[in-house]
Amino acid sequence: MEKEDFRISGKEVMAALKTSFPIMVTFLVLGSGYGILMEKHGFGPLWSVLSGIIIFSGTVQFVSIAMLGAGSFGIAALTALMVSARHAFFSISMIGRYRREGKRKWYLYYALCDETYAMLSSDRCPEGVNKSGYRLLVTLFDQSSWIIGSFLGGVIGTYLNFDSTGIDFSMTALFTTVFIQQWLDARNHIPAILGLGATLLCRIIFGNDIFLIPAMIIIIGTLTLARGKIEHEEVEEVYND
Repeated sequence: MEKEDFRISGKEVMAALKTSFPIMVTFLVLGSGYGILMEKHGFGPLWSVLSGIIIFSGTVQFVSIAMLGAGSFGIAALTALMVSARHAFFSISMIGRYRREGKRKWYLYYALCDETYAMLSSDRCPEGVNKSGYRLLVTLFDQSSWIIGSFLGGVIGTYLNFDSTGIDFSMTALFTTVFIQQWLDARNHIPAILGLGATLLCRIIFGNDIFLIPAMIIIIGTLTLARGKIEHEEVEEVYND
């Protein structure tokens, strides 16, 4: 199969910047907060950069700070695996779009975070722009802005002496906003209700420290088993409308 034409010109750069700019600004701010918190827990800027390259999941990175600070590396790794498992499903859904990307597709899969997926999954590319270069740049700009923000936050944190309590709530606020918007936009609320119910139940049963892992196991397992039924109901709703 012939590979998709790949080129990057000023047109691709400007189009990708226009698409990614809101996310880049958000990632710079949130990444800075993450870098500051990492520094306050004894991890310098380079650790924040390394985390952004290897993990690149804001949720996991914020959640794992306290675990890493307490030396619970095993729990942090397991939590990262469970929370980021959704990225595997994102990648699977993009196989068709990335099949002609050659070796670039491995980076596109690797750096596919929630926000990048939201921008690229619609497959709407600006007219007259090379799609392959556009995809690569959007993905690269998003990840780079998070890494740069994390590094700057780590540097700033070394010079500032203040109470950082509450900074970690920025990620909670972001995902609360995303959840509300997705609830308003989605036709089927079963996944959202399942997520809330499983998380609350596990929080009650397992306590504050380890509830996240069993909650993710329940959510992933249930959605995998009920995927066919959920997708069938969504198709019926669209057809009836």
